[in-house]
Amino acid sequence: MTDSNDNKKIGAKGYILPALVVATSFLMIYTVVVIIPDMTMVKIKPTQYAMEYIEKDEKGNIIRDAKGMPVPNAAGRGRKVYVREGCLYCHSQFVRPQDRDFGSKVHAGDYANETPNVLGTSRTGPDLSNEGGKMPDAWHVGHLRSPRDYTPGSIMPSFSFLNEEDLLDLVAYLQSLGVKRMEDPANRHIYEAYYPEADDAFWKASELHKPNVDSATAANAGAGIFRQNCAVCHGTNGLGNGPNALAMAKKPANFTRPYYKAYSDKTWYYRVAEGVPGTRMPRWKLKLKPEQMWYLVAFLKTLPQDSGEIIAPYQTINDLDWEDQSALPQQLTDKFLQIGKQKAEGTYKANPGGPTAGSGGH
Repeated sequence: MTDSNDNKKIGAKGYILPALVVATSFLMIYTVVVIIPDMTMVKIKPTQYAMEYIEKDEKGNIIRDAKGMPVPNAAGRGRKVYVREGCLYCHSQFVRPQDRDFGSKVHAGDYANETPNVLGTSRTGPDLSNEGGKMPDAWHVGHLRSPRDYTPGSIMPSFSFLNEEDLLDLVAYLQSLGVKRMEDPANRHIYEAYYPEADDAFWKASELHKPNVDSATAANAGAGIFRQNCAVCHGTNGLGNGPNALAMAKKPANFTRPYYKAYSDKTWYYRVAEGVPGTRMPRWKLKLKPEQMWYLVAFLKTLPQDSGEIIAPYQTINDLDWEDQSALPQQLTDKFLQIGKQKAEGTYKANPGGPTAGSGGH
């Protein structure tokens, strides 16, 4: 009996050390996660770019509710919608040192007034640190309601279920992100392309660097730029059948269409520089120099034909097969043109046994 009691005493003491280890571990975690960040000595002071999502009166005083709590403004209410709908799971809100095209860098003090933080870590969607002011409110409303109409191929869900107030508040929040950085004259060179008055300077610089866009030399230079930057979507010959086109909901333009013969030099240049809203065509003026874009214009002007080639359905991104599927056979192309003419004249009769778009080319 004595041995049994001694074993029980020894067994009870055996739990003391593990219990101390667990308690110490929890204490250390709590200290690092809660106590230290809350200490005055590590408080971060707000920078000039820090936002305050609270309502203020004309004198700049904070408006408070019956409980003495600050009343959020439209952007503050939108921030709550942003958190509630889980936008931070796909969008980050901090520009990293290695980032390009996301605007000026951010600092800890830029978020000093924000609780909880919505920095995010994943970039399933683009970083939103400096999203404010880049697009009009109407664009954001449309994009939130139907993302793929504005960004083809996007996996962002539709937020059309939001009521009007929540939707507009969310847009107000998005438009507040980084707007102070954008308005700071010290950062103007970073955001120059987004200022309306920059267009005048842009076009003046463009005219100064304009080569002879009707020369073979300029077209040859433009061909190299096109194949380096544009062929992945538009194809090496501008037929709109680049390997990326297979995954695009809105297909790239086929520049052999006669329609493009009507484009003036300035129209070509503007479209290259500004891109095409609602598609994946980027604003090349943010990457290419004016002279390079004019060379592109010279090459693009050589592509339109008297009758545009009809492209076979996209079936593969294999480089060898891709070359083979460039255009439909001439016989089938003529058949399609004949059907189009008959439809225009009202004499077309459907032929179930006739050719289809997928019956030729392979």
